[in-house]
Amino acid sequence: MINNRYRQKFSFGSSGIREIVTAEFIEAAYHLGLSLSSGYHRLIVGGDTRVSTPAMKYALFSGLLAGGGEVQDAGVIPTPTLAFAARHFQAGVMITASHNPPEYNGIKLWNADGSAFNETQRELLESQIAAPYKYPDISRNQMSDVQANPSAINDHVTRTLSDFPDSLNLKVVVDAGGGATSLVTPNLLRQMGCQVISLNCHPTGFFPRPSEPSPENLATLIQAVKTTGADLGLAHDGDGDRLVAVDDMGRVVPGDKLLILIANSLNARKVITTVDASMIVEEAGFQVLRTRVGDAFVSQEIKNGGDFGGEAAGAWIFPQVSLCPDGIYAAAVVAHIVSKERLSVLVDAIPSYPILRASIPTDKQIMARIEEEFMRLQPLSVTRLDGLRLDMGDGWLLVRPSGTEPKLRLTVEAREQKRAEELFNSGKAVIQACQKRSNAIVEGL
Repeated sequence: MINNRYRQKFSFGSSGIREIVTAEFIEAAYHLGLSLSSGYHRLIVGGDTRVSTPAMKYALFSGLLAGGGEVQDAGVIPTPTLAFAARHFQAGVMITASHNPPEYNGIKLWNADGSAFNETQRELLESQIAAPYKYPDISRNQMSDVQANPSAINDHVTRTLSDFPDSLNLKVVVDAGGGATSLVTPNLLRQMGCQVISLNCHPTGFFPRPSEPSPENLATLIQAVKTTGADLGLAHDGDGDRLVAVDDMGRVVPGDKLLILIANSLNARKVITTVDASMIVEEAGFQVLRTRVGDAFVSQEIKNGGDFGGEAAGAWIFPQVSLCPDGIYAAAVVAHIVSKERLSVLVDAIPSYPILRASIPTDKQIMARIEEEFMRLQPLSVTRLDGLRLDMGDGWLLVRPSGTEPKLRLTVEAREQKRAEELFNSGKAVIQACQKRSNAIVEGL
């Protein structure tokens, strides 16, 4: 019988599960395999470069095989490559904690179309894992060995190259952060004709820089672009579902601007993005549909129709290839863009508006009181898609609960810095005042 503690270990978020690796977490992977095999018989499994990935993978294999599953092992592989390979299977399983530190690991689950498991699928698995488990009566004739799948990376690269036949005369610095794209993206770009300078492209589970490709973690890449006179710098996270670009002047390109550039290069008309993306996306002339924050929600909406989807943190979804964020295909797209025009020129041609962000420790339960207070700001419209977004005409304000911490995320954008600060200070003051009242009520009980 499976103990209910595994339900806590396998409480899936929209981006899978992530935990600091322990023996109990590895054991839980076995039970996930058992539950997963009851609904998905043919699966492909891959993992990133973390040192805990083999242990997690073998535990998962044991559960899948004990449940009668047929399993192929794609080895060390980027997440978008695994999701692309899943088109030949009933499901794909990726062992990764994405951009989390190396002591973490986790599991992402993919459908055959490259989309992440949806909420219904995740809840069903959670209930199966938590319930008393009746082990399947599998005979030795029903058990199979894990088969190697050595072609997944080449298939993904070949598919990407098919859309970019021209040879590019570019110098590109690639920073893979020691992750799963370390050998993939440099090889892809060289086949596209680029001169590639590899930075942190030796696969290692200890990560030579923090895995998240945020501006503060890319100082070495920025310096390399400047000193080598490169046309472009590209950075991935640990599993390769994100791509961040550095222009020829050594500036990290804001994600909202990169979204616009990629969408324009694809001749996209309908663009799916998140509720916290900049208003410059609408101003660029696209038909824009916004979703909750999280690339899985963008992916789900693209199923209903969309030419391109993205999240400013670096997740780019190309539905003609897969519904999984694909940092590798995005690298090819950005390189193709830069082959026609300097990236710095393209970036500077797009307006920049001040965006202010804060994470405020507080009780998520105060959202109802916050909404009442925020209405005093007299917004032109209100969106409740993910938290509360107020459209003020010359800007907007978003407050939403964190999905992982007891905090509220506050994001503000306006056309002028003074107005952005005004909205930000008003929003922060409302949240803090509501929290104080809530604390006073609790103390008075």
